[in-house]
Amino acid sequence: MNGSSSARVAGVYSSEKMAEVFSYESSEIDWCEDNYRHSEHVVEFFNTMSSFVFFIVSPIMLYLLHPYAKERSLAIHTVWIMMIFVGMFSVYFHMTLSFVGQMLDELSILWVLAVGYAVWFPRKLFPSFIKDRSTFSKLVLLITVVSTLSSFVKPTANAYALNCFGLHLLYTLAIEMRCCTDQKALRLAKLSVALWVLAISCWISDRVGCSFWQRVNFCYLHGFWHIFIVMAVAYGSTLIAYLDANYEIPYSLPGLQYWPCDKWSVGLPHIVLKGTSKTQKRC
Repeated sequence: MNGSSSARVAGVYSSEKMAEVFSYESSEIDWCEDNYRHSEHVVEFFNTMSSFVFFIVSPIMLYLLHPYAKERSLAIHTVWIMMIFVGMFSVYFHMTLSFVGQMLDELSILWVLAVGYAVWFPRKLFPSFIKDRSTFSKLVLLITVVSTLSSFVKPTANAYALNCFGLHLLYTLAIEMRCCTDQKALRLAKLSVALWVLAISCWISDRVGCSFWQRVNFCYLHGFWHIFIVMAVAYGSTLIAYLDANYEIPYSLPGLQYWPCDKWSVGLPHIVLKGTSKTQKRC
């Protein structure tokens, strides 16, 4: 076989491999929901539809947190902008169960966590060799890039690694809440943890208990994971932002409220800035 023929064969082989990773059900992951049950074009219908909750909650949170982001840093908006991409890739993944969809879904979550670490991780918990947030953000970026590249080695392990990051965030939050006496913040912390526990319980149950849920004809727990995790992020990120505001911009007198009606104490939490004179940190 001459050189040109070898090149053509290699090109065809590369094209086939590229097409394969985009093809339906090329991912090693298959959630409990019955495939193609409601549509011949959508592999997991309920998991796909439940992903649209990202497109509902994210724009609302962008709007609600804008006064705080404007005062603190507009980079904070990146978290919820990227959550929209998480929803987009989640829809694509569950619609196709393709390898590319899986990687986009998982890596978008990784980058949301990275941005959250970069903009909100408490300065007092920085490693001793880091003196400012800019340097810390560069370290986070480096770790995230390395994690992104290494995620292709064992893609099925990515989701478990991401949940470990979630556990670390819970640990950090617990440290921050030890000295907090604000009852609204404490209540928000309990709700955030409860929603996260509900979400992770749905994720694990769908992953390891599928045979049971198939017997009772209820294979939709991963779809509920989407709903609970979006709410957990809304509650948890607002709490973290509130603690950050008390630490970084205490003069703004940050407070917690709920949308659409604060009297309900349910809904989407957000931060209100009540003043411009400096005050003491409360949390």
